[in-house]
Amino acid sequence: MRCLLTGPTGQVGWELAPRLAALGEVVALDRSALDLADAGAIRARVRDLRPDVIVNAAAYTAVDRAESEPDLAFAINGVAPGVLADEAKRLGALLVHYSTDYVFDGTKEGAYVEDDATNPLSVYGRSKLEGERAIQASGCRQVILRTSWVYSGRGHNFLLTMLRLGAERPELRVVGDQRGAPTWARDIAEATVQLLPGPPEGLFHLTAAGATTWYDFACEIMRQAGLTPVIRRIRSAEYATAARRPANSILDNARLRATGFVMPAWEASLRRCVGEIRRR
Repeated sequence: MRCLLTGPTGQVGWELAPRLAALGEVVALDRSALDLADAGAIRARVRDLRPDVIVNAAAYTAVDRAESEPDLAFAINGVAPGVLADEAKRLGALLVHYSTDYVFDGTKEGAYVEDDATNPLSVYGRSKLEGERAIQASGCRQVILRTSWVYSGRGHNFLLTMLRLGAERPELRVVGDQRGAPTWARDIAEATVQLLPGPPEGLFHLTAAGATTWYDFACEIMRQAGLTPVIRRIRSAEYATAARRPANSILDNARLRATGFVMPAWEASLRRCVGEIRRR
């Protein structure tokens, strides 16, 4: 099996690269090797490589900056997945793509299922939804995995920001009225590999089990890391951002569980990740 992996230097892509290698040949293309804002370049590389599986772990993830760079966000998150899907269709290849909880507006009281109506609040959310729709319209073999609140021991994410600030400041202010499931990039990568080859195709929610708020997530990070800053719970309205976030980002994983795969609880995965960081 030949796998084309985009975004190998990102949080999920970094975890995917060595794990996909156990399944066959992996051709990993970072931004310098493949510009996802260039549709022509995407088509040329896919036709040259002729992969059996395309795993699109690349994305424009700067949620707030996307409000001022909508064209770039839509090119990478909306147009590029559709191009990859069209090429996958030509080859008979499988496309695995990652999407987001931000396709929802957060007004539902319970957890979102895959078939719930979407209504993204931000440019980022709208661009990711456009990518989903382009893939679905292509008719290619596809697995779309919506995840949420992704973190890891590298890159830029909430966990690493909290660890840095918790060591630098005596007091932190963290939003406490947004709920979701913090999901370790390694769990996403391991789930992906276990679903391959021959996965059930379609749209699935893929998040850690359980749910929390950003405030409680921060408190658990500090507890596990042995840091002791005072953490103040604030409302979203008190923390101005360019992009609006959904108040409820909880995704129901029942469809995924029906395939026989169960994600670990967010607290357990956080413990493993923080433990690795501390050992480094």
